[in-house]
Amino acid sequence: MTPALHPAIAEEEALLARVHAALVSRKSRRSNRVSSDELRELRDEAVEVRAEDASGLLHELALKQRLRNLPDRFRENEVSADSPYLGHLRIRDGNEVRDYLLGHATFIDDGIRLVDWRVAPVAQIFYRYREGDSFEESFPGRDVSGVVELRRVVVIHRGVLVQILGDDFALWRGPDGSWTSEDRAVFAMSPGGAGSAARPGMLGVGIGEREARTDVTALLDAEQFRAISTPPEEPLLVLGSAGSGKTTVALHRLARLTAKDPARYPVARSRVVVPEEGLARLSARLLQPIGGGPAQVRTMDSAFVALANHVFGKLPPLCMEPPALVSSLKRHPALYDALRKRLGGKRDEDGAPSLHREPEASNRKEAPSREARAEESGPAPAGPISLFALRRRLATLFTDRTFLGGVVAASGGTLPIPAIEDTVQHTMKQLAATLDRQLASITDDERKQAIDGRNLAEGTPDELAGSIDVEELPLLLAILAWRGALRLPEVSHLVLDEAEDFSLFDLEALAGLVRRTGRVTLAGDEAQQTHASFAGWERSLATLGVAGASTCRLPVSYRCPRPIAEVAREILGHLAPQAPARASRDGAPVGRFAFPDEAQAWLFLSGALRDLVEREPRASVAVIAHDAATARRFHGLVEEIASARLVADGRFTFEPGLDVTDVDCVKGLEFDYVVVPDATAAAWPETDDGRRRLHVAVTRASHQLWLVSPGTASARLP
Repeated sequence: MTPALHPAIAEEEALLARVHAALVSRKSRRSNRVSSDELRELRDEAVEVRAEDASGLLHELALKQRLRNLPDRFRENEVSADSPYLGHLRIRDGNEVRDYLLGHATFIDDGIRLVDWRVAPVAQIFYRYREGDSFEESFPGRDVSGVVELRRVVVIHRGVLVQILGDDFALWRGPDGSWTSEDRAVFAMSPGGAGSAARPGMLGVGIGEREARTDVTALLDAEQFRAISTPPEEPLLVLGSAGSGKTTVALHRLARLTAKDPARYPVARSRVVVPEEGLARLSARLLQPIGGGPAQVRTMDSAFVALANHVFGKLPPLCMEPPALVSSLKRHPALYDALRKRLGGKRDEDGAPSLHREPEASNRKEAPSREARAEESGPAPAGPISLFALRRRLATLFTDRTFLGGVVAASGGTLPIPAIEDTVQHTMKQLAATLDRQLASITDDERKQAIDGRNLAEGTPDELAGSIDVEELPLLLAILAWRGALRLPEVSHLVLDEAEDFSLFDLEALAGLVRRTGRVTLAGDEAQQTHASFAGWERSLATLGVAGASTCRLPVSYRCPRPIAEVAREILGHLAPQAPARASRDGAPVGRFAFPDEAQAWLFLSGALRDLVEREPRASVAVIAHDAATARRFHGLVEEIASARLVADGRFTFEPGLDVTDVDCVKGLEFDYVVVPDATAAAWPETDDGRRRLHVAVTRASHQLWLVSPGTASARLP
C-alpha cells in the first residue's frame, strides 16, 4: 500500500458509513406504510432540485406510491444495506461539486444522492468518461457540462467495503481486513493483440502470423498441405481443435481443385455449406484471395430453402425460429431413426400407401441437361411430389404423443420430456386455419386492418398458421431420399464446415448433391458441437454416402495461445480428446474476475473495454454472451464505445472494433480479444452442452481471453 492511496480508502469508508446511517435514519422515521406526508415531501423536493437529480427523485416517488398500495408482506427497503451501491462518481459543474452513487434503486436523503444506474441520466457520465475528462450531456430539461473529478467502481459485500477500482489504481481488502493495492494496468487487457486474429483479405483462418501481406498458402504446415493434396476423387474429413486450420484446409482444397481442373471442378458449381451466417460471410471473403471466385457459400437454412424450392416449387411460409425444444427434437438422431422406420419404405409401417407415385410413362421427362442440373434454384421438376402430403404425414406424427414419447425415450436423456408437449402445441398452431381464411366472410378490407397497418396475425399465435419450420425442409427431402425419389443437381465439390452441427437429416438430403461422385470435404471438431444433433463421425459419413472417407487430424492449434488452450481443455473436462492439440505459442494470461452481481461486473468491463479500443483501435474485440438477450443488455451499456456493434444475426463486418454477440453466432470465427461477460453457473451449466458452448466461446480468442463472473462462477472455470 502506497501512502497516497490511504485517503481513497478513508473517503470511501466514510461515505459508506454515511449511507448506512442515512438508511437506518430513514427506516426509523417511517412506518411500514408509506405516509401521505412522505409522498408530499418527495413531491416538494422534486420540484426544487436540479434537473439531473429530479429524475431520481421522481423514480423514488413512483416506487413509494406503489409501495404504499402493496400488502405488508411485499413491502421492503428498496436499497439493501448489504450492497447499497456499486459506483462512486464526482463531477464539478462550475464551482459546484456533487457526488453521485450508482446503485440498484434511488435514495436521496441527508445529502446522499444514490441513483438507479439503469435509469438515472447522470449514470451515462460514469460509462462515457474517465477522471479528468470534460463532458457535455443533455439531461431532461437542461444541458449539463463539467469535469469528472472522481470515478470508482466499488464492491460492498455484506455491508463491508471490499474492493475499490479507480481509473489508475485497484484496492482490495484481505480476509484479515488489511488493504492491498495494484496498478490499474494489471486490470487492463494485455497490449499488442491487434492483428493476431486472421481477418478476410489478410490471412486464412487459424494461421496466426502477424504480417498482413503474407500469403496464407505459404504458411500452411505439412499436415495441412497433406490434407489439401488428398486426391480429388477422395472424400476427406478434416478434424482438429479450435484454431487448427480446418476451415483453411477445406477452402484451400476447394480452391486447389477448381484451379487444377476447372473443367471437371467448375467453381460456379461448387458449394460451401456452413451452420451460421457469420461463418458463411467469412468463408465467402476468404475464398476470394485464394481463387475461390464465385463459389456459392450458404448457411444450412438458405441451402435447404433453395433445395426445397427446386424439388417442391413454391414453399409455404417458413417459421425460421421455432421453439428451442422443437428444433432440437426435429434435428435429433432419435427422430431420424423413428421416421426412417415409419416413412422410409414404399409403404408406411402402419400400412398407409406410399406418399410418392412415379409419374405416368407419358409424363416422364428426359434427364435434365448438365446446364439444367447446375441451376439449383430452378423450377420444380415434373412429377407428383406433394409437399403437402409429406407435411400432413409428418404433422400426424408430430401431434402423436406416443410416437414423440418414443423419440424422447430413445434419445438417451438428451431430449427432455417437455419437448413432447412443445412439439404438439407448436404443430397444432401451424395446422390451424390462417386468419385470412377465418376472416374470409368479411368483405370490408378496412375492418381486417390493424391500427398500425400490420397484418392482424403478426405477433400472435395465428402468425404460425399454415407455416412449416425451416428444420422440416431437410426432413422432407430425407423422406424422398429414403424412397429413391430425391433428384438434385450434381455439384462439382461440396464443402461442409463445422460439420458436427449437421444433423443426419441434413446429411441425407445433401448426399443427393454428390450421390454419384462423393466429392466432399468435411471439417469439424466433436468438442465444438453445440446441438444434440451430432450422431458421431462414423454415422455422419455413412449417411452422407462417403463411409470410406480419408481422415486427417490437425495436431497444432494456431489460434489460441497456451493459457487459453489450457483453460479450454479444463472446461471440456471428460469431453476433451485424449490427445490434446499442441498450442503453437505462449501468450497473455487469461483474465478471471468475479463480482457480486451483474451491475458491478459490467461497470468494470465498460471501462476496461473503452481503454482497450482507444489503445488498440485496429484490434478486433468480441464480447460473447451465452444468449442474445444478455448480449443486447450489455450492448446497451457500451454501444457508444467506438460504435460498438450488436451482432445478433451473424452479420459481422470483420472490421476492427467491438462486436457484442452471443455464442451461437461465432462458430468458426476468431477475434484478437474475447470477453465472456456472464461466466456463471446459470449461463453455462454443468452439462455436456454447457461445457461445449463455453468451450466454443473461449476458443474464439487469438491473443487474450477474459472471463467475468457476476454472481456464482461456472464450476468449470479454473
